[in-house]
Amino acid sequence: MRFSTQTLLLQLGVVLLVVMLSGVVHAWLVYQRIGSEAENQALTLARTVAADPTVRTDVQEISREVGTPPPAVLSAGPLQAAAESVRARTGALFVVITDETGLRLAHPDTARLGERVSTDPSVALGGAEITTRNTGTLGPSAGAKVPVYAPASSTTIVGEVSVGYSVESLTKSLASDITPIALTAGGALLAGVLASFLLRRRLQRLTLGLEPEEISTLVHDQVAVLQGVDDGVIGISADGRISVFNAAASRLLGIPDLTGQAWSGAAVPGQLKTMTKPAAQDADAVEIVAGGRVLVASARKAWHRREDLGWVVMLRDRTELQQLTRQLDAVGTMSAALRAQRHEFANQLHTIAGLMSMGQARQAEEYLARISATGPLKFPVEQAELLQDAYLQAFVGAKSVEASERGVALRIGPETLVRGHVADPQDVTTVLGNLIDNAVSAAVDGSAADRWVEVELLDADDDGGALHIVVGDSGDGLGNLQPEEVFAEGFTTAAHPARPGAGQGLGLALVRQLARRRGGEVRVLEPGRQGGPGAVFMATVPGVMSGAKTGETSGKDSSG
Repeated sequence: MRFSTQTLLLQLGVVLLVVMLSGVVHAWLVYQRIGSEAENQALTLARTVAADPTVRTDVQEISREVGTPPPAVLSAGPLQAAAESVRARTGALFVVITDETGLRLAHPDTARLGERVSTDPSVALGGAEITTRNTGTLGPSAGAKVPVYAPASSTTIVGEVSVGYSVESLTKSLASDITPIALTAGGALLAGVLASFLLRRRLQRLTLGLEPEEISTLVHDQVAVLQGVDDGVIGISADGRISVFNAAASRLLGIPDLTGQAWSGAAVPGQLKTMTKPAAQDADAVEIVAGGRVLVASARKAWHRREDLGWVVMLRDRTELQQLTRQLDAVGTMSAALRAQRHEFANQLHTIAGLMSMGQARQAEEYLARISATGPLKFPVEQAELLQDAYLQAFVGAKSVEASERGVALRIGPETLVRGHVADPQDVTTVLGNLIDNAVSAAVDGSAADRWVEVELLDADDDGGALHIVVGDSGDGLGNLQPEEVFAEGFTTAAHPARPGAGQGLGLALVRQLARRRGGEVRVLEPGRQGGPGAVFMATVPGVMSGAKTGETSGKDSSG
């Protein structure tokens, strides 16, 4: 049996029990009230009869006689006539008059005249009034007993008057009074049944038709899933309030738990709110930058039996994947450059071997000297010798190969001075790679005939290991765009990605958040102009460089 059905039956049972108990108690109270009223009425009537001077005189005269008159005399006497007259007028069950010994002088059943009464008359004959509920010769009754005093005396008791009303008449009165009680109880029962049915339906609607065991299991599973996954989960109820905000969502967005707050006013990225607008539909996942992370966000409408439950927003962290993609891209670019120059290296070896086999040792020596001066592998980047760090040389050189393939010349600016070495290649790759890629794309899309990208790098020992990067290009600049617009999430001017699978619209936003997380900044120095030169970007990334290589520097000085 379902829990809602059990609840309904329990409620109906409670309502029925309460109505029955209330009805019985009310009926009992009415019965007691009617009985008390009958007793009071009997007492009043008995007092009236006992105070009648004629009754007092006749009872006194009979009490003075020796013995009791026979029933035939009593039935024809004035006391019997007076008692029956009163009983007929008031509807009493009986009006009985006795002498001082309790023998009947008047009784509805004349055959019992002269006999002793069936109920104890001692209280009334002792001078006290009493109300009783007894069962006598005429049946159960509610009545009263009152002493009869001698004429002109308030102390001499010559008999007593007993008056009673039938219990059957009380029951008839109760039946007439109980009808509204029964109708009220029936109405209350009907209202209780209706309320129970409505409560059952509301309970089913609130619990989505689930049983308590299912709800308990669902809660345990929800807690285990929400707290056990690395994905962020945000639940928005149909009334627009945040009902679920797990720890992963708080960590990924870099904000505290927002459970219970209004979704419209929550401190979450605007793109998430756009995805969950009333008119929005389920759409493909989008990439956003929040809390210094690259997140993939998706929103799905939640339904249960055609009932709108709200939205579920899923957040997955792609920061490490993006960084790894950048690193792999850099490695791939350098690998391609190495493969491209492998033939040049082989040709150089063949040339040296040929000179040696011909006995031209001096020419071979001069050729080796020229190779030593320029290096066995020459990247198409101008003034690469200004970079003393091997990682920066390799990375910028690889980027120059990629830029050269797209018809863009990559050169190192004359103000470049890097004496230290890279301590955090991951962040340097992300920032420098994004800026160079954007500059190359801008140069390719620009209108200038001479396409170039210039990079200036500077590190400073007294600046917390910061690397200062300035990147300019020959593109057409920002045009009518404001400098801050290019840092907005999702902004891009590229029609096609530079590399297959590369996301667009996240680079500048990501590098700015990365730099700011380290205490640095990325900004636009010059917006550029149509026809070139293009925009100039500057990035400051603290804590990514180590100290200068003093050993190598002193060695070079001593050799000079």
